[in-house]
Amino acid sequence: MKQILLAAAVAAALSGFAGCQQSGTPTVETFEAPVQDALVEAKTVLQRYADGSPVTSEAEGFANLAQRVKEKDPAKGEILDKGLAEIKANPNIAKAKAAELLKKL
Repeated sequence: MKQILLAAAVAAALSGFAGCQQSGTPTVETFEAPVQDALVEAKTVLQRYADGSPVTSEAEGFANLAQRVKEKDPAKGEILDKGLAEIKANPNIAKAKAAELLKKL
């Protein structure tokens, strides 16, 4: 009786592994994420500040953001650069300054 149970257990275990074989190598697909417009990104950040969100670690990237906007529109980039520098220097004015900057951009 023990031999029959052992044989059945081995057969069950082996049949479980039969379906685990790979049927081929999976294909690797690469996707490009769309590049976000720098001015749209700046307006999004400013809108969050205008809505009352606090200035956090994203302030460290203000110079880079302003530079990317300058590459597209130098005048708006300059306005943004000065305004973001003011916000970074004094985060307490972020709400009012952001609203002002949104009107200019």
